[in-house]
Amino acid sequence: MALNPFFLQGSPGEQRLIQNLINEQLQIYGVEITYIPRKFVNKQSIIEEVQSSKFDDNFLLEAYVNTYEGYSGAGDIMTKFGVSLKDEVTLTISQERFTDFIAPFLDSSDYELGSRPREGDLIFFPLGARLFEVKFVEHEQPFYQLGKNYVYQLQCELFEYEDEVIDTGVDAIDSEIEDQGFITTLNLVGSGVTATASATLAPAQSGFLNSLTILNDGSGYTSTPTVFISTSRNASIGVNASAVAITTERNGVFSIKELVLTNAGAGYTVAPDISIIGGGGSGAIATCGLTTSGRGVISYTITAEGSGYTTQPTVTIAGPSGAGTTATASVVIDVGNAKVSSIRPVNPGVGYTVAPTVTIGDPNIITGRGNYLLNDLIVGQTSHTEALVKSWDADTKVLKISNVGIGSTVNGFIPGEEVRIQIGQDAGTGHRAYKTIFVPSSDKTAVIGISTTILTGVNTTGLTVGAAVSAIDNVIGLGVTIIGIGNSQITIADPSINTGVTTTSISIGTTSFVAYNVQQYQQEDIYDAYSDNDEFELEADNIIDFAETNPFGTY
Repeated sequence: MALNPFFLQGSPGEQRLIQNLINEQLQIYGVEITYIPRKFVNKQSIIEEVQSSKFDDNFLLEAYVNTYEGYSGAGDIMTKFGVSLKDEVTLTISQERFTDFIAPFLDSSDYELGSRPREGDLIFFPLGARLFEVKFVEHEQPFYQLGKNYVYQLQCELFEYEDEVIDTGVDAIDSEIEDQGFITTLNLVGSGVTATASATLAPAQSGFLNSLTILNDGSGYTSTPTVFISTSRNASIGVNASAVAITTERNGVFSIKELVLTNAGAGYTVAPDISIIGGGGSGAIATCGLTTSGRGVISYTITAEGSGYTTQPTVTIAGPSGAGTTATASVVIDVGNAKVSSIRPVNPGVGYTVAPTVTIGDPNIITGRGNYLLNDLIVGQTSHTEALVKSWDADTKVLKISNVGIGSTVNGFIPGEEVRIQIGQDAGTGHRAYKTIFVPSSDKTAVIGISTTILTGVNTTGLTVGAAVSAIDNVIGLGVTIIGIGNSQITIADPSINTGVTTTSISIGTTSFVAYNVQQYQQEDIYDAYSDNDEFELEADNIIDFAETNPFGTY
């Protein structure tokens, strides 16, 4: 029998009434959540597998907590790796509210399931400030009241972070993952510091070494051998000489390239014996050259290691006051820390009466500038390694990073290279675009017209062509370049965006990249959630001896 034609069994007006009642109930008895849609950053081309994703949007929405008695799920579970949280929550949201206020702003290329919530999206739950992941969306409960459905039920599970990019712009949300994921650290150099050193002279009229000569470079070496020099025979003024071997390698076989003094010694009356032993080889023979009159520089002491050294600097030693030979030396740097570690005498010189002044060249790194922000994309300018910023301490110059190597096959930063913030890519050239900062140096007053490149009434004293200008309230625009200077006026490269004639204060300065240089890259995860597992492993090995034929006993 057909339905009664005198009843509508669900008219648009009735459906609207139910939807409005549901919306009102949610707004009265619900909680305010933040809906965060997942965006696909990279997909595998064959089976469309998502390789990486990000969350950079946020939408406020009211939701009713179905599990009002508390979180459901397995709860807190103690495992051998630590405490595992398996909290779950079920939320009810309005279909209409989602369709009208969230769906229109979703990227259709990411949202292939239409206008409904999608599994994998995130919910920021304010009660406890926790992130939940949508695991299942139920859209048919209650079941077609008056011929229509009105709500979505979101079954959510506590979100397990796996190095996704979360950059919603809401601090309460983004900070939830600040110390989560595989996080490594960069020790950066904000400004280079020149190293200093002092020289030590040989005691008066005492013999010291002036050279080392290789007579036979030996054979069969698989590692660097050790150099031994016999001791000085003058006990009162004696200083034992020392040296190191510099090797070269080819096809896994080492040979001695040169011998370098680390201390020229003192108190020698005859040339000492020198032995080259170890390293898996034999046959190397060398002799020592000796200076027995006059005084030379036998060693150097580093008084300040400096910072910012990525290549070997020059070192200059002042010459003797009278007749003689000026000493020369070479600098050894600690590449990992970008510091000067030692100075080795190449030629001690002769004729010194007082210790000479030692001057070490300036480091490659002079200044660091700007600040890194959460989720900034950084790029090493030498290695081209890319990573995302987790946090930045401007005082200690420690940069915490994740997703290292996301844009490159190289997975490490090189000590000494500059690290900049990439903000985009030029579509025409394909070149990277980097974040710049404006550094004001002086303030001037100028009259700015409508869409003009001429700023009149400005004091041009001290200004130079090529300088950058900025203005209050961005009337001109950050870092606009001065291309001409006239009588009380300057010409800028881009027109003003001002809508009327006004007198304003402008700042003159320079623009530069947000950048620092790498001192050291620590590739270990500083927030390893399973770092305690090593202790469990060691204890397990002590309990069961798997070296036995049957560690569990005799059958």
